[in-house]
Amino acid sequence: MTKNQIQVKNSTEYFNMPIEYQNLVLHQLRQHAEGELIGADDYLEYFYPIAPDAFERKVCCERASEEVDHYMLAAAVLKDIGYDASHMLKQNIDQRQFYKTEGVVKVKSWIMRGFFSFIGEAAVLALIEEMSESSYLPIVEMTRQVIIDEYVHVVNGRRIVEEFVLKNGAHIAQKEFEEAWAMSLDLFGDSNSERSKQYLKWGLRKYSNGEARERFVKKISPQLEALGFVIPVGSVGRK
Repeated sequence: MTKNQIQVKNSTEYFNMPIEYQNLVLHQLRQHAEGELIGADDYLEYFYPIAPDAFERKVCCERASEEVDHYMLAAAVLKDIGYDASHMLKQNIDQRQFYKTEGVVKVKSWIMRGFFSFIGEAAVLALIEEMSESSYLPIVEMTRQVIIDEYVHVVNGRRIVEEFVLKNGAHIAQKEFEEAWAMSLDLFGDSNSERSKQYLKWGLRKYSNGEARERFVKKISPQLEALGFVIPVGSVGRK
């Protein structure tokens, strides 16, 4: 059996794996748990205050609740391998280090909130779908509900964007789209990441950062072009 074919069924087997594998699983799970809490913060701190009506505020609350549910799932898997993630609940956005992005603070308009979910959460979903085929089976189980919920998040974002385009035209939001596009592509990380290569070696991911980004672009670009948006060329606006 090759490393890519490894299946680690539980925490007992996890502790029998090489330390490199253990550290990668720990890092991936910590990053995921923190990212889910950041998602909850985003919905409540940035999106809720600018929501145009009671319905959209309710949606923000529902999405935030699901993000906390996702954190709880990750925290349970982390606890099983000896890591207490409860301190993350006391952190503010600036204190979070594992899943840090500057993009969300730029969300000042409702169309940007739509792009955040339509494109940004779709990018995160692509990474979570990779985790659903992880060699560490507790991660596979953890992602089942997460993926179902995140599809709803993406659909909500697309609805907001479609409503805007229908009323105003895509060209009015092209600038905001380009900002959201750059932020979303950056979520895949550095194409030359050494950790990305290690994830592949141990079957914790299927694609390198660069490959995952290219697959995402190929999948979502037709949807955006159909709405009238012009896909930026190259790495314009990327960090």
